[in-house]
Amino acid sequence: MESFSEIFENVKRYCLQDPNVSEIGYNKWIKILEAVKLEDGTAYLTTENEFTKNTAMSVYLTVLKRGFLENLGFDVNIEISTRQQQVQNQEKEDLLKIDELKKSYSRANYDLTFDNFIKGKSNELAYAFCTAVAGKNETSGDSYTKDVFNPLFIYGDSGLGKTHLLKAIAYEIANNKPDMKVIYTTGENFTNELIKSIAEKDTTNFHEKYRNTDFLLVDDVQFIAGKDSTQEEFFHTFNELYNLGKQIVLTSDIPPSKMKKLEDRIKSRFVLGVQVDVQPPDFETRMAIIKRKAELLNLNLPDNVARIIAEKIKTNIRQLEGAVNKIKGLTLFSNEVPSISMAQRVIKENLIDNQPAELTIDKILNDIGNAFNVSADDIRSQSRNAQISLARKVAIYVIRETKGLSYTAIGSEFNRDHSTMTISYSDIKKSLSKNSDLKETVDDIIKNLKEQ
Repeated sequence: MESFSEIFENVKRYCLQDPNVSEIGYNKWIKILEAVKLEDGTAYLTTENEFTKNTAMSVYLTVLKRGFLENLGFDVNIEISTRQQQVQNQEKEDLLKIDELKKSYSRANYDLTFDNFIKGKSNELAYAFCTAVAGKNETSGDSYTKDVFNPLFIYGDSGLGKTHLLKAIAYEIANNKPDMKVIYTTGENFTNELIKSIAEKDTTNFHEKYRNTDFLLVDDVQFIAGKDSTQEEFFHTFNELYNLGKQIVLTSDIPPSKMKKLEDRIKSRFVLGVQVDVQPPDFETRMAIIKRKAELLNLNLPDNVARIIAEKIKTNIRQLEGAVNKIKGLTLFSNEVPSISMAQRVIKENLIDNQPAELTIDKILNDIGNAFNVSADDIRSQSRNAQISLARKVAIYVIRETKGLSYTAIGSEFNRDHSTMTISYSDIKKSLSKNSDLKETVDDIIKNLKEQ
């Protein structure tokens, strides 16, 4: 099917062949017209200014209408606007669409409660434990529940609903047990608040806040690992609340056993109660999430379109919802209806957007410099300082392991020959086999680089 622009080009050719239209008149008044859209029996065109608009409408309207009849088979009305008017109209139209999109997204925002948490095989156990500690089911509140489910430790990859569960607990307590004190925070916020209280030489308020609550809910608790002062404070806060029988719920991207820089005494506290993981949602759960999101956005999403999204995006609930958000936006701004081809475009963009950034040599050197308290320039230098030499050897090892570069290519980064690179790589590999602390540091550097 021809586009409106193609149809209008045929109309122009018709006008050029009309004996009442001179070549000069055609070039000056008709050729400069541009197609905008054909809607409800009206052909919308645009031209340079009011003068060319008025001339086209007064002199050439009849021949233009004949041209459309010849090409479309039916009469149309013709409206011509100036390009400035067209820009203004488009801006107004875009603002209306943006406003509509904001309203749609606003409707799609919902409280993170148990009632709107979509359960599936991948998360049903975590859901059951969370509802239990929140007092939503019959067994909650008894001594057995408090003893066994405290602390409750939920772990799993990002975007799988851990935060939703934590905030659902807070919501449930606030609505059904308003006399109970609940604190929801993150490992990062806990750390930042502690740093601020220490800087202001006033930790009393910090202690009172965190040690006088009935429910402590901490998201991304892995953030405290490796931070000595934070771990010390969290240890005492945990003990105080646990000994008073207060409920503690924690989330992390990994289980306590895999937190290498977390103190053993804290690990032992984290495993006192129940550990439960959340897995990527299965197909049925993904379909339910997509359909729920589309309903909230007032988006008519066909099952075959929802299915292709669910088949391609398998590991992250946020990405599923983001894909539906994007399709809603496209239906407004491109006037398309949701289709398989549209879903495929959105999925492709989603996968590209979530590809990790290229790991550069500069990034590797900066991370290693931070770990060894030297600069990237120090590592590239000829310095024989023991700390810098160690960092340089680690850099050679990490570059070889993460980028797979040849020794010659690595040597060019340090202005050294390949034999020196080979020796440095071998030296550090031997050191890693003998020095567990160094190995842990290097493993963490490589892990962080890969995650970034």
